[in-house]
Amino acid sequence: MKTESYLLESGEEIPLTIEHRRGARNITIRPRITPHREIHVSLPYWTPVSSARAFLGQKRRWIEKIFATAPKKIKICCGDAITIFGQDVSICHDPSGRAGVYMQGENNNIMVVCGSVEMLERRVRDEIKKQFLAAVKREIASVPAAFRPQSIAVRDTTSRWGSCSSTGTISFSWRLAFAPPSVMRYVIMHELAHKRHMDHSPKFWATVSELYGPGVERAKMWLSKHGQELHRYF
Repeated sequence: MKTESYLLESGEEIPLTIEHRRGARNITIRPRITPHREIHVSLPYWTPVSSARAFLGQKRRWIEKIFATAPKKIKICCGDAITIFGQDVSICHDPSGRAGVYMQGENNNIMVVCGSVEMLERRVRDEIKKQFLAAVKREIASVPAAFRPQSIAVRDTTSRWGSCSSTGTISFSWRLAFAPPSVMRYVIMHELAHKRHMDHSPKFWATVSELYGPGVERAKMWLSKHGQELHRYF
């Protein structure tokens, strides 16, 4: 394995890992924007590293586009305000309090993070995940029992906002907490509709509309246009 940097035209240095992998048949480039901006290249054992670098050169325009359109990570600090579930929430730090997070303010719009400042971002992230799971469960409780999943999983995916498995588990990206509530609800209803139709047929979309109500296309358009912005933190 070889670790180095890939220099973008903007001057940003992206960590680059080139690794020979057993069973690999081709050179594969995987740009990642979360949880860190990095590039991972895998290649067959018999392929020289120079070939991987040449392939990176051929794919430069594609790589540049991915990192140019993806938001750069924003570090969360005390005093910042972030939008969660459509509400601006102020982040406060209480170094004297016991490790943990609690909400305060008239509308629970202040998140107080206790303990070491080095743990602030991690505790904010974990609190958002916890609140997101609770919000998902509330939405699911509002639909007919036939659409409710056997289990719910919260993940951090880059290419899918939700998924429905044949075993009855429905997964969601917790980053939907940064989207408007209507958009988060659309993704939830989209996945629940797969309980009836494991495809994207007209009958499936009719079921989504049945569960969601008016505004499905508006929510889809927002997610298509602004989805990358949901990765700007953490």
